[in-house]
Amino acid sequence: MNYWLAKSEPDAYSWERFLKEGKTMWEGVRNYQARNNLKEMKKGDLVLFYHSVSEKRVMGLAKVVKEHYPDPTADDDRWVVVDMVPVEELKNPVTLARIKQDERLENVALVKQSRLSVMPLKPQEFDAIVELGESNG
Repeated sequence: MNYWLAKSEPDAYSWERFLKEGKTMWEGVRNYQARNNLKEMKKGDLVLFYHSVSEKRVMGLAKVVKEHYPDPTADDDRWVVVDMVPVEELKNPVTLARIKQDERLENVALVKQSRLSVMPLKPQEFDAIVELGESNG
């Protein structure tokens, strides 16, 4: 299993909307590195759902339920989507500031490549963020 973080601006597609809909096609990615990451996602992989721009916080966990296929919102077949479903909301959303304070996460892509919208996480990075989201500190 692989672990990922995917960003969405809450005004464009929020965690709340994702929960309400129960499934989403992760579309609109127009960065080659992020697209390549979508192509690497496998059914069953876990994804942290991150509200970018205004909130900058991890909201919850999602799971890939359909591997990459052509993005129907693109006029170019180079772009792909995956389908995801929500798994669990974090008890406490994990802010970017909190991630930056945790030495276990000093090399996480969210800090090192902050503009990338879909990024891989090491298992221990994923677990550390989930742990922060379940704690009260």
